[in-house]
Amino acid sequence: MVIAIIAPMLTCAFLGAIYVFIPPPMLNILVTGVDARPGEGFAARTDSIMLVSLDPVRRQVSILSIPRDLSLDVPNYGLQRVNVINVLGEQAAQGRGSALLIESIEQNFGVQIDRYARLDFNGFVRLVDAVGGVTIDVEHAITDSNYPSPDGGTMTIQFQTGEQTMDGATALIYARTRYSDDDYRRAARQQQVVSALVGKVINPLTWGAVVTTFYSAVDTDVNIGDMALYGAFAALNAGRFEMLVIDRNLIAGTAEGVAIPDYAALDAWLNAHVR
Repeated sequence: MVIAIIAPMLTCAFLGAIYVFIPPPMLNILVTGVDARPGEGFAARTDSIMLVSLDPVRRQVSILSIPRDLSLDVPNYGLQRVNVINVLGEQAAQGRGSALLIESIEQNFGVQIDRYARLDFNGFVRLVDAVGGVTIDVEHAITDSNYPSPDGGTMTIQFQTGEQTMDGATALIYARTRYSDDDYRRAARQQQVVSALVGKVINPLTWGAVVTTFYSAVDTDVNIGDMALYGAFAALNAGRFEMLVIDRNLIAGTAEGVAIPDYAALDAWLNAHVR
């Protein structure tokens, strides 16, 4: 018990000093969750798209969520809905999905993306369970009678307001449900779960299980050095993330009525958080 309390405190103090005196450069990671069915691998549409920026120099962690119904200009494909870009890339060459999505986001938003992490629903559940679940403060009661069930039908799910601990399967439902509100609030819930998940990683006693699960459940080019240098920094800032969802106030339209990001409105936030 004493070790479990003291170890995180010593870790925070040591790493905190490193980030203050010799902060590493910004690292931007594209995190995507794919809606893959059994046998599809990663050749599936993206259910969640988040650009996570770890910036020890500015001492901030930021998350930008891109709703799946927005469209981006995709190299060699023209204007496409953002949630199909991964599929287009995988159809061109296995493993190409994340690269094409990165190229598209970099081109449209004027940002640099250094790494990617792509996981399916099962990988998400395993990661949450690896840290012993996450504690979420549910701000609004949720009732969704159209949540997709494992047999291909629908079922009713509910969440009451208040703080509660969720295992991986429950956190997945919380992060995916959208019929009781909209895709923008769902993106905010996904950010909330990610923040809670990262917050559990500050305890060194979880590191072995987290690293093992991460590299077995996630398709990624994040290396061990990245994990060591930036993982604790993210955990130290959990609960203080700068988070933004591209919602109706940050969406423009083309002449054909296609929804695209309002890049002019986003520019100041991007400059302050991910550039």
